[in-house]
Amino acid sequence: MLWTTWDPWREIQRLQDEINRVFSGVAPTGRAYYAQGAPGVNIWASENDAIVTTEIPGVDPKDIEISVTGDTLTIKGTRKAEEPEKNVLWHRRERVHGNFVRTIHLPFSTDSNKVQANYNAGVLKVILPRAEVDKPRKISVRTGD
Repeated sequence: MLWTTWDPWREIQRLQDEINRVFSGVAPTGRAYYAQGAPGVNIWASENDAIVTTEIPGVDPKDIEISVTGDTLTIKGTRKAEEPEKNVLWHRRERVHGNFVRTIHLPFSTDSNKVQANYNAGVLKVILPRAEVDKPRKISVRTGD
């Protein structure tokens, strides 16, 4: 029987390697997680609406699908691969292509009937009006009975 000494650092490294293997291709961004190649987003929120922007250059607007349910926005799309001309070999290929999905939890519920989306110069801008039932209401205080 072969005896080995327990090495806590080796166990930590093994655990780290396993975590890296499980989460490879997934990057954290606040409350949302997205697969490698999915576009990053910027989100602004006011009392009345939220604005989400994402850079997706080279994506045809026909290949973008946006859906909203309550406080969740989903952006799906396809970035088509560039194909070299005949008899040309790739020297370097770093741009990501294929399908992507981005699901974002918004700070409040939205009115999905009033959502607007605009795609200009490779930037998708989605304006999500806050649902009336989710807007803060001022309650007046009465005196007496």
